[in-house]
Amino acid sequence: MTDHPDRARDAASGATYDLTVDARGMRCPTPVIELARRIGEVPVGGLVAVLADDEAARHDVPAWCEMRGQEYVGEPVPQTYVVRRLTETRP
Repeated sequence: MTDHPDRARDAASGATYDLTVDARGMRCPTPVIELARRIGEVPVGGLVAVLADDEAARHDVPAWCEMRGQEYVGEPVPQTYVVRRLTETRP
């Protein structure tokens, strides 16, 4: 386990994330913009949890992953979308 300040364990799923992006209360496309802006903070192979209560995030996060070469891991609990960083991000 790293000492990254954003590393957190999800109480509901038991998963550990390298970064949590709290986009609750933000509307489309802001959750994906925040994910894109912050994913570079985790190492390749790291997990990012995006917390988003906008229903569009359920479609937007997986679509962004496909377009950017990242892995959409899933939604282990409602409104928590998990992404694995597979590649260096493009500017």
